[in-house]
Amino acid sequence: MAYLLLVVGFALLIKGADYFVDGSSNIARLLRVPSILIGLTIVSFGTSSPEATVSIIAAMEGTAEVSLGNVVGSNIFNLTLVVGVAAMLYPLKVESETIRKEIPFTLLASVALLILISDIVLQGHGSNLITRSDGFLLLLFLIIFMYYVFEVAMKSRKNKVDGPISSETKWGRNVFFTLLGLTGIIIGGDLVVDNGTEIAYSWGMSETLVGLTIIAVGTSLPELVTSIVAALKKESEIALGNIVGSNIFNILFVLGITSVITPLPVNGKVFFDIKAMIVLTVLLLVFSRTKYKIGKSEGFILVLAYAAYLLYIIIRN
Repeated sequence: MAYLLLVVGFALLIKGADYFVDGSSNIARLLRVPSILIGLTIVSFGTSSPEATVSIIAAMEGTAEVSLGNVVGSNIFNLTLVVGVAAMLYPLKVESETIRKEIPFTLLASVALLILISDIVLQGHGSNLITRSDGFLLLLFLIIFMYYVFEVAMKSRKNKVDGPISSETKWGRNVFFTLLGLTGIIIGGDLVVDNGTEIAYSWGMSETLVGLTIIAVGTSLPELVTSIVAALKKESEIALGNIVGSNIFNILFVLGITSVITPLPVNGKVFFDIKAMIVLTVLLLVFSRTKYKIGKSEGFILVLAYAAYLLYIIIRN
């Protein structure tokens, strides 16, 4: 029964995120918000909402190790398998702003996370913890990022006239689908946490490992689906922008808000995973600078990197 409920939870997360993104994006258009702002905020937040829901519920239910593992595992999954599969389907073009600002900002957030969890080494504490003050600091970084996005949006709005809004775009319909999606995400997240941890314990897995694997992959499915669809439609900027934005939201918003609710204990093994996340972010930056695109060969390397990482953490457990 736990396996069935886990699948149902993932299905609700994916479909809920789909409705949430569609509904909230249409509301943004009704409000005449520039499309670049929609992509960097609403779509990224929408596809990160399963991670946020699962991590918050896990923290509130006393399985806080799942929260950190979920975020780090999801980001590694995004940087490797999601980008890799999308690039193998169609080479991903990379905007200059993404190379100069957005990927470096993701790298900065990852390094900041590594520093914040190193309490024993840096401060001589008895244990490593993401405290409430650390959470507020991460949320402050998020505000800085949102300010940058707002500046980009305002620049893009110059000399731009929005087209007519389709008659299909209705307030009531989109508010309904946004709320319906949010409900699906919350219920699905609850099912994933409860049944994922139950299965993990039956297999002898730690909370951190289940967060890094089962839950991380499940909550990253919206990013995977969104990026694959974007790549197939040859809208490669959306595919890469969604991943970069989602990773920033995962670290700054998800871990920020979760640690404000309750301090997050840090399993010593997760240090390797965060360092791997930093290395993979640097690798993505290097790949992005080669002719401003991520080609099929780079995509294949990223997919192999995820396979190697997954094998390592399973053996490590």
